[in-house]
Amino acid sequence: MTPLCELLERIALDAGAAILDVYEAGPNICYKDDQSPVCEADERAEAIILDRLAAAFPHIPVVAEESVASGRVPDISCGTFFLVDPLDGTKEFINRRSDFTVNIALVEGNVPIAGIVYAPAQRCAYVADDGRAEKLFLDQAFKVEQRQAIRARIRGAALTAVASRSHNSSETEAFLVGHGVTDYTSVGSSLKFCLLAEGKADVYPRFGRTMEWDTAAGDAVLKAAGGSVVRLDGSRLLYGKTRQDGDSDFANPHFIAWADMSAMALVQC
Repeated sequence: MTPLCELLERIALDAGAAILDVYEAGPNICYKDDQSPVCEADERAEAIILDRLAAAFPHIPVVAEESVASGRVPDISCGTFFLVDPLDGTKEFINRRSDFTVNIALVEGNVPIAGIVYAPAQRCAYVADDGRAEKLFLDQAFKVEQRQAIRARIRGAALTAVASRSHNSSETEAFLVGHGVTDYTSVGSSLKFCLLAEGKADVYPRFGRTMEWDTAAGDAVLKAAGGSVVRLDGSRLLYGKTRQDGDSDFANPHFIAWADMSAMALVQC
């Protein structure tokens, strides 16, 4: 475990504790201008993450979902910055499901190079740094009791997919049918990337809207595990996208996450 991973792990676990406090008490929900839900858990977790990152890395800007929604957007022209989604899968959280996560990623040169995806209600986390990905298992006291190296699997005879529970689309259904996918699971939040990273699925097609803080940490984990996240034209999904024609800062295009890039070549033939 690198020092960076160790720090991200501690920050995410503390943010997750604040989220679970709200989860147990029952969240108060309000809605942003785009009608996406936000609750006290998002705000409390983000405050913890921002304070801790600022203390450890005072010169690295942090792009965080709720801060951006409030108009606080840092200068990222240096090329190195953190992307933070304090509570990814707010709809899952509100509906009392367990597949919500804390996402923190470090981006350099438009690519996430390290990150953590923490699912507090499932007492597990996925971390990546220095080309290595691990799954962490937590005990009842939310202490790490086991670390397991993970690796994306090589494509088998048939593709298994994961898809968004709350944001499925006709394009997603067409992709699954067109690629002969009959076995797929609907999962919320960035855990979809992690299922690919730990060898439980092959592909995650996303044709709905996402933002960079939704995907960066999961992207980092999947990349370290041997997978990749690409645009529909096969090019790498990049980060730090500002001044985009026809879309807002930090918005992602449609993308496909692959456990095994050779599978992409096979299905395109």
